[in-house]
Amino acid sequence: MAASGLLRCLSANFSAALPLLARPAPVSPSRLASVAYFQRTFATSSRLLAALKYTDKHEWIRVEEGGGLGTVGISKFAQEALGDVVYCGLPEVGTQLAQQDEFGALESVKAASELYSPLTGEVVEVNTLLADNPGLVNKSCYKDGWLMKMTIANPVELDSLMDEAAYERYIRSIED
Repeated sequence: MAASGLLRCLSANFSAALPLLARPAPVSPSRLASVAYFQRTFATSSRLLAALKYTDKHEWIRVEEGGGLGTVGISKFAQEALGDVVYCGLPEVGTQLAQQDEFGALESVKAASELYSPLTGEVVEVNTLLADNPGLVNKSCYKDGWLMKMTIANPVELDSLMDEAAYERYIRSIED
């Protein structure tokens, strides 16, 4: 009797599970590596990425609650293109920046890249952890690998930056 109850339960749930069984098997990482091009995606469910605004030079800014401060970093696309970051040159606290001013540089085993301010404002903090551990930019570019925090002197400038969807389209356009 218990066996027939179990069988009834399994058969009732089988129809719900059937569409899942019909899905194609996931592609193995080795197969992905052999594909010349595959679409780059972001973790769109992450609250961290939802509030980011991007520049065409691959910096991002996350506006802090209240809107007066922003945290700046580089995108996953940029850190992947650079490779292993070995040095971070960052501005001094108190530095005044205009939108698109150069504020520092990142050096990697492959290349060096200048950093550009996404907005006008004053540098109020730099990520001092990057002096001893510049690889944080590679390991956690949206969290622990941030570069600086700055005031937002002209909030209207945020309108000139890209949201996540626009940045994804921009990346696809430059990869083609």
